[in-house]
Amino acid sequence: MYTTSFPKWIKLFYYYQISFSSTPLCFKQRYEYRKYFICLLCTFTVNILSMYISENKIRVRYAETDRMGYVYYGNYAAYFEVGRVEALRALGLSYRVMEEEGIMLPVLSYQTKYFKPAFFDDILTIRTIVNEIPTGTRITFHYECLNEQGICINKAETSHVFVKTSNGRPCPIPESVTEKLTPFFRDKK
Repeated sequence: MYTTSFPKWIKLFYYYQISFSSTPLCFKQRYEYRKYFICLLCTFTVNILSMYISENKIRVRYAETDRMGYVYYGNYAAYFEVGRVEALRALGLSYRVMEEEGIMLPVLSYQTKYFKPAFFDDILTIRTIVNEIPTGTRITFHYECLNEQGICINKAETSHVFVKTSNGRPCPIPESVTEKLTPFFRDKK
């Protein structure tokens, strides 16, 4: 599981507004700023705590790089698959068990955005996020790929549909999936 503190920029901005304002702040203005930032921090905390986050490390192999020495862009989909499978495994779910029970989870859509390259022998952190309880027949995973310095080099999103193997038709989300994810979303209605 991933835990975090409040973003540094929020703390710094609050400190800057209170301490280094170009005009002295009266008591009432300081109180209003403090109230606003406490509300902002509480909102951030609820959003972070109302999602499921899993992290996995992957080392880039030489075969996964292109002639420029960058990780070939098509390999990120495989990294995200590893992140997704390991996130489900950490929840106590398994693709193999779902398939044995007659349910597949094919990709419906895949979107990605690249910011910086990764290189041979880099250790990448694949952060897999489910930020809402799946409903109907679909589940959406969000991914962040971070390099060793903690810089996000890639973001992606995949949507999947639960399908019965017997007829190839969409089916409701298995109760086991909903049961395992629900504790992470008790604050969201």
